[in-house]
Amino acid sequence: MRLDMMTIIGIVAGLAVIIIAIVLGGNIGLFINIQGILITLFGSFAALLINFNFNQISKVFATVKQVFIAEPSQPLDIVERFSELAKRARREGLLALEDEIDEEADPFFAKSIQLMVDGLEPELIREIMENNMENMRKRHELGQRVINTWAELAPAFGMIGTLIGLIQMLSKLDDPSALGPSMSVALLTTFYGALLANLILIPIAGKLALKNEEEMLEKRIILEGVLGIQSGMNPRILEEKLKVFIPPSEREKEQSLEGEELEDVTR
Repeated sequence: MRLDMMTIIGIVAGLAVIIIAIVLGGNIGLFINIQGILITLFGSFAALLINFNFNQISKVFATVKQVFIAEPSQPLDIVERFSELAKRARREGLLALEDEIDEEADPFFAKSIQLMVDGLEPELIREIMENNMENMRKRHELGQRVINTWAELAPAFGMIGTLIGLIQMLSKLDDPSALGPSMSVALLTTFYGALLANLILIPIAGKLALKNEEEMLEKRIILEGVLGIQSGMNPRILEEKLKVFIPPSEREKEQSLEGEELEDVTR
């Protein structure tokens, strides 16, 4: 398991730019306010608990961990693997693919192969695996919805903190020494809310959406690959059919690499 350094670098770089800008303009201690943090962070999270149940939120935190793990999508590798499986199925029959099930780490891949080996009708395999994909998509969308909701709540609670600070300030107009702390709360809670939403939560939701698209693409390739093998499709034709799901830029990259390898061999 490798960390997704782009996510980490993005967060660290964003915080670094803000901290440097603060230090260049004055004292960083002025931007630390426990009252503002409590209102913005914990207040918005409390509202999140009202909007969703605990089970939904707890699953989201497990999903968010995927944002920090680098698992690049490899649709071309899946296509090549199905090409090899199709050749093997032609030589040895579908039952020969059964040993792939125990060795496969992806439950979706293993399940689709199992259904094919068991001899289920193609329509039934498609229905079962598409239902599986739909449930997976809904789980991913729930995670995105929770994070996006939190991103909406954080600036709102920043504004609540601003109102609290202004009310406290106005109530102490006769004491000039008390105006500073109240104004600090009023401004910093809005700052915290905007920072939490725009640097952390919204980008995480966007990364989750991207990973969901990549995973759904891989699952679609697996499903069509299994159905193609079951129908006895020619391995070369199956490979070309599955490559249609891959963006042209990725296919061109593969062709470029193959061309370089061929050139190296002929030298």
